[in-house]
Amino acid sequence: MKRLAFTVLMITTLIFSSVFLEGCLAPTSEPEDLIIEEPEVTLEEILRAELEDDINKGYLILANKEHSLDKDYEPHDLAEIIYFAKDRSPLWRKMREEAATAFHRLSEDAKAEGLEIVVTTCYRSYDFQSQLYYGYVNTKGQEWADKYSAKPGTSEHQTGLAADCSSPSVNYQLTVDFENTEEGKWLSENAYKYGFVIRYEKGKEEITGYSYEPWHIRYVGEKAAKVMKEKNFALEELIEYLDIK
Repeated sequence: MKRLAFTVLMITTLIFSSVFLEGCLAPTSEPEDLIIEEPEVTLEEILRAELEDDINKGYLILANKEHSLDKDYEPHDLAEIIYFAKDRSPLWRKMREEAATAFHRLSEDAKAEGLEIVVTTCYRSYDFQSQLYYGYVNTKGQEWADKYSAKPGTSEHQTGLAADCSSPSVNYQLTVDFENTEEGKWLSENAYKYGFVIRYEKGKEEITGYSYEPWHIRYVGEKAAKVMKEKNFALEELIEYLDIK
């Protein structure tokens, strides 16, 4: 009798232990309300994050016929350009410091390949641009001035990030013929490596508002310049793509 009672007790204990362990080891499922889905991040948002520092530094500032700069806008970090056309005014041989350093590297690397690329004019104040624009209006007419020049406040030169370049092969002139020179071809192919783009590209006239200018380069930083080169973007298109306000 005692043995039977003991056996029953053992069986009961084993059954209880099995049920208890099964409950402890059974897989658990996370309640649906605790599942956190990671938000989708677009390529545009990733790129914008990568360019945030350059955006904050103002390297993607837009100055065109639709977006004008204040009359008093003047970069605080202008630096002298050391490679320039000797017959042009020394007053406008300045760019923002990072852009100036980048241009010096560009010019020196071109020189190492036997090419001379120099600036003719860089930063222009609002007042100087006003004199230039209205001078064209008086001598060449309003239509010509609007096609080839910028009204004061709408010129990229006021940003301190733009430069007109030339070479002895075109007598340091600003001419479309520059695109066919060795210097013009080299600049078009390599400017992005130094953070520059050909600002007014052929085929982008309706977007930029200006005729093709193979001599006019604009500093946007190396990351942005690479993207613009790969996607064949004008600056306006990049800004729209990244939704930069």
